[in-house]
Amino acid sequence: MQRREFVKACAAGVVGVTTGSLSALEKLDELPSAERLPALFVGHGSPLNAIEENAFTKEWFELGKTLPTPKAILCISAHWLTRGETRVTAMKKPRTIHDFGGFPKKLFEQEYPAPGSPELAQQTVELVQKTHVKKDNEWGLDHGTWSVLLPMFPKAQFPVVQLSIDYGKPMQYHFDLAREIRKLREKGVLIVGSGNLVHNLRELKMGAAAFDYSIEFEQKMLEAIRAENFQAVVDYASLGEVAKKAHPTPDHFIPLLYSLAVREKGEELATFNEAFDMGSISMTSFTIGAEKRTAGAKPKTEKPDPGGKEN
Repeated sequence: MQRREFVKACAAGVVGVTTGSLSALEKLDELPSAERLPALFVGHGSPLNAIEENAFTKEWFELGKTLPTPKAILCISAHWLTRGETRVTAMKKPRTIHDFGGFPKKLFEQEYPAPGSPELAQQTVELVQKTHVKKDNEWGLDHGTWSVLLPMFPKAQFPVVQLSIDYGKPMQYHFDLAREIRKLREKGVLIVGSGNLVHNLRELKMGAAAFDYSIEFEQKMLEAIRAENFQAVVDYASLGEVAKKAHPTPDHFIPLLYSLAVREKGEELATFNEAFDMGSISMTSFTIGAEKRTAGAKPKTEKPDPGGKEN
């Protein structure tokens, strides 16, 4: 299935969000402080990006080669929504979840066999005091996580843990919860929010330029982010109709809050993949605290190797 079929699948509703001794905290404190790992917000867009070579995936590929080596990765994906609780994957071998329908066989054949980290899961449980984070042994890695990590870290060599989104909670709740996990960055954990700055599947149009509301909403959000006015981001719904058009549902917006909340005051923030896809999906992404990359540098032509093997 190509992009045109993706649009049709969205309209048909087959592409959407899927809803599943010493303490570990003391052990975390005992770990030697390492270089603070950057944090990321990645606009993940279509699941097809996992198997396509395009401008977006080339940037993910190049970013994976320039980031400091993480001890583990904690991802907050728009595609793991829970209600009434926050969960964290705690299994040693998380499964690759193909949480979509109507796509080509090649996409369903993709696996991301990264190990899990029960230790990181326990550290996350103990760091968060705002709520009780529940350890989960059923979920795995959904496409909001693996479709981005596959081009970025194709060898799947780093442990990966997912933190769910308690979908019934207000935006401020998510931002405050995320502030509590900032310490993980000091211990070698790469924190990744995976969603989209603008995400309206209902209005996708093949080959369309960015719609006016897409541009307006993204510009307002980027202005607030660059000014470190995170409260304006938390209160994005106050923008009214433009916010409703940019995000008919908030699932792909919430991961942005997690990425911003783990930023330290004054840390370098650099955007990449500043573009729209099919009119109503923003692929704009950013790094926090990463070494500054050359502005306007073109991605290298070397092709990412999905899964480290040919399919």
